[in-house]
Amino acid sequence: MDGLTISNSNTLLERGQTMKEIRDSQSQVSLPSPSGNEGHKSFADTLKDAVNSVNTQQQEADFKAQEVATGKNHNIPEVMIAAEKADISLKLMVQVRNKIIEAYQEIMKMQV
Repeated sequence: MDGLTISNSNTLLERGQTMKEIRDSQSQVSLPSPSGNEGHKSFADTLKDAVNSVNTQQQEADFKAQEVATGKNHNIPEVMIAAEKADISLKLMVQVRNKIIEAYQEIMKMQV
């Protein structure tokens, strides 16, 4: 089963790649999709992209906060906006995860 698991998400978070680097590496290797739907993303791919996007925003906010802490950057409003964007993105991702888990649990309750 190729989906978003805790170990997969930890691997994604530990890689520390930017979205551009990930897209570049994915565009170099083009595998045919198993369903034959060329150009359509699977649900797992969409989730992976969302996790990568949130991770990138979190890393950018951390980097900007480090720059302010070390005195390299004095634009505090920019840092606060980046931090809030990252926080909102993370909260949204958590809510989406919760809805996915609820849907899965409802499906598992169904009798066939």
